[in-house]
Formats: sequence, structure tokens, C-alpha cells
Amino acid sequence: MLKWTGVFMILAALLVVVAGCGTTENNTEVENNTEQNPNSEAGQDSAAEALSGNVQIDGSSTVYPLQEAIAEEYRMEQPDVNVTVGVSGTGGGFKRFTVGETDLSNASRPIKDEEAAIAEENGIEYVELPIAYDGIAVVVSAKNDFVKDLTVEELQKIWTGEVTNWNEVRPEFPDAEIKLFGPGTDSGTFDYWIEVIIGDDHEITSNFVASEDDNVLVKGIADDEYALGFFGYAYYVENQDKLNIVAIKADEHAEPVVPTEETINDGTYTPLSRPIFVYVNVHSFLEKPQVQDYVYFMNEMAGEMALEVGYINLPDEVYEENKAKLDAMKQ
Repeated sequence: MLKWTGVFMILAALLVVVAGCGTTENNTEVENNTEQNPNSEAGQDSAAEALSGNVQIDGSSTVYPLQEAIAEEYRMEQPDVNVTVGVSGTGGGFKRFTVGETDLSNASRPIKDEEAAIAEENGIEYVELPIAYDGIAVVVSAKNDFVKDLTVEELQKIWTGEVTNWNEVRPEFPDAEIKLFGPGTDSGTFDYWIEVIIGDDHEITSNFVASEDDNVLVKGIADDEYALGFFGYAYYVENQDKLNIVAIKADEHAEPVVPTEETINDGTYTPLSRPIFVYVNVHSFLEKPQVQDYVYFMNEMAGEMALEVGYINLPDEVYEENKAKLDAMKQ
């Protein structure tokens, strides 16, 4: 009897030691997970709390591929949160955002004064977060073997209707009508094109196929040897088997520059590179835990996901500044 009593005592002691080791390992794992999640201090650890509800996002078709890629990653983290990403264009997104219909608004340009005024009238407070760089790609069909580069001045003549045939752009080009494709007037890309290509002293031609759906533009250009169009660089990257990129010369004496990750980031692809943004409704951020969690997640993932879907990540300090803005809203 004493013999078995001794055995039981030894086993009990061993169980205590094993349990203690298991507790230490589990605690270490929890501590490591906490350290790996930069938002855990702010209560944003997705793994720690299952969330539900909706996150409503709308706006720029240019920002859409990046935002949707982030949303897909988030859905795996929080499957009970319904993240909806619409594509109504920057202007269309702001129309909804400034009356409180959406939580976030994707934008390929900063908010306009008149849009900000509508938001103020409706009591909508917001914060602007830059999330990536994008270049505007000027493209022709893969069937087109004659357009390699264009100057900003030539683009202006084409898009104001001053010239309508390719041989009017350069004599060596074919005697064929230029078919134009571009984003609609609600697009931030359209607004930026007006600013840097058309200018204040000219009017853009109405003779072009406009669409907020960049896939429609891709198909239209790809199918026509004499087509010319523009849209976000990411859509060219996705469709480069169907399209040829056109190098851009800032003036007739400049070297032609093709948009790439490097030339967009360092500013040499000028004037057709710019930051893209997400606007966050402050009330949604503060009152809806799922929105707050998603916004922190978006900011954390934006740089990595930007490179995956054809955009250019911003410097780390920009994302750190974004996080500081978000933290400040909660104080």
C-alpha cells in the first residue's frame, strides 16, 4: 500500500510540473500574439474578440482593387462582419459619404470644398487617410504597334478635340480616327486628368466613351487598334496581356517615362502620379466597433496589399501618422 502511495505522490508531482510548463508556454504564446498585433493596445486585436455588423464603403474605382483586397483579408479574420465595397466613383462616393450613408469613402483625389461643406451641413466629421500611391496609365491596344510615347501637350490636343486623327498627332502615325476611352465625370481620376492634362484654359472633348467601370474601358481599348485611354495603373498591371503602356514625356525635351513602382514612387513619372485616400466617418469609427477594427486593419495592411495589387506603398511613417490620427479620435 505504501509502495503505491509513493507512486501516486510522484505522479501527482509530475502532473503539477507539466501543468506549470503548459501554463508558461500558453502565457508566452498569448504574450507573443499580443506583441505581434500593433493594434492590441487600442483594443483592435481581431483574434481576441469576434465582431459582427456592417462596414459600408463606396467611392473610387481606382481605390477599389486595393480596398477589396484588404476587405478579403479582413473577412477571413472576422467572418461575421459584412464589409461591402462599392464602386460609384470618387464623386459618387462623396455624395453618399457626406450625408452619412457610408462609413468609409475611397477617393483618388482630396475632398473638394463644396463636398466638405455638405458634410459640415450634415454634421459629418471625417478624417483623411492616404493609403497608397497610384499612377494614371495611358494605354493603347496590344494590337497598336505605332504609339510608344506621347507628350503632355499631345495628350492635351487629343483630349480637347484639337486633333481627332492619329496622323494629326504625328505625321508618321496612321490616317485613322482616334477612339477615346476614359473614366466618367464622377471619377477622381477624371478630375486629376482635367487638372494636369486639360488645364483651366481648355475643355475636355465630349467625344469619348466614359465609364466608372475600368473593366469596360479595358475591353473597349483592347478591342480597337486605334483606341487610346487612361485609368489607374493597377488596371494596366492586371491587363497588360491585352494592352500596351504609353510612355509619357512631361514636355517635348524630356525623356519618355513609363509608369512603374519605382517611377511612380520617386516622382519621375510626372505629372500622372498621385496619392490615393480613404475618408473615415468619425461617428462610425467611434460608435461601431467593427468599423474601428476594420480601419485599423486597413491601415496596417495597406502597404503590403498595395504592392500585391499593383499600387505603390507609402513610406512607413505615413501609415504611422495615420494610426496616430485614429488613436487621437478616441481620446
